[in-house]
Amino acid sequence: MFEIVEKRQLSSHIWQLNICAPQVAAKAKPGQFVVLRVHPRGERIPISISDFHPESGLITLVIQAIGHSTQDLISIPIGGRLADLLGPLGTPADIRPVGTVVCVAGGVATAIIYPEARAHQQVGNRVITLLGARGADLFFYEDELAQCSEQLLQATEDGSKGAKGYVTQLLQELIDQGEQIDEVVAIGPLPMMRAVCELTRPYGIKTVVSLNPVMVDGTGMCGACRVQVGGETKFCCTDGPEFDGHQVDFAGLLNRSRQYQDQERNVPPHHEEGCAGQCRR
Repeated sequence: MFEIVEKRQLSSHIWQLNICAPQVAAKAKPGQFVVLRVHPRGERIPISISDFHPESGLITLVIQAIGHSTQDLISIPIGGRLADLLGPLGTPADIRPVGTVVCVAGGVATAIIYPEARAHQQVGNRVITLLGARGADLFFYEDELAQCSEQLLQATEDGSKGAKGYVTQLLQELIDQGEQIDEVVAIGPLPMMRAVCELTRPYGIKTVVSLNPVMVDGTGMCGACRVQVGGETKFCCTDGPEFDGHQVDFAGLLNRSRQYQDQERNVPPHHEEGCAGQCRR
């Protein structure tokens, strides 16, 4: 079990793995994640489920290989097996008919927004997808997202594809054009999600974010992934990972996310490249 049946590189440092996990595939929903280990003495790695296929028993994980454990993970050959895999974990995304949903993703979070965008389309919502990245070479899943979106707009910081600038500018343009937006789902780096929430707050647009603090066990026992939401302590692994973005204490979350910066600076150079994604993804 947990055999790697397919792997392919999507973009720089980003890989897609299809893994045999029939029980997970049968129950997985958009917004959930798994915790896996490459070998028996390895680190427990939480990773969002990018797709699931109950009929074949496969799940899809998209990996940004930026550290020792993720490098070890993508080095497993086709036919190789994981030591273990636990899931699906977390509360599924709230998918229901609401009208127009704008899905906003930054970087590797494109892999997480995809199953949610597809699910929103399947329940009858009108989907607009906005993707942001540093450069054109970091985009992936464009065709898949185009199939479940009425519009797919892109922005790059270097101007190499789509609009030059940040993905939040695309969202502001939609609002300025008078687009009726009933819900925004934002997934990506913490600064991006906070910026999206601050943009939508004055307009009263419901905004959902997927949080990614450090997780250890993924079942709510350790408390490492705690976050303040609406003045209450929540655990991202069990209460989330998705929350009302307007209720999230992003300042506290950002401070906690920086607590290992000194150790990260001492990572060997060959593991530092591309280190701009989310720790859980």
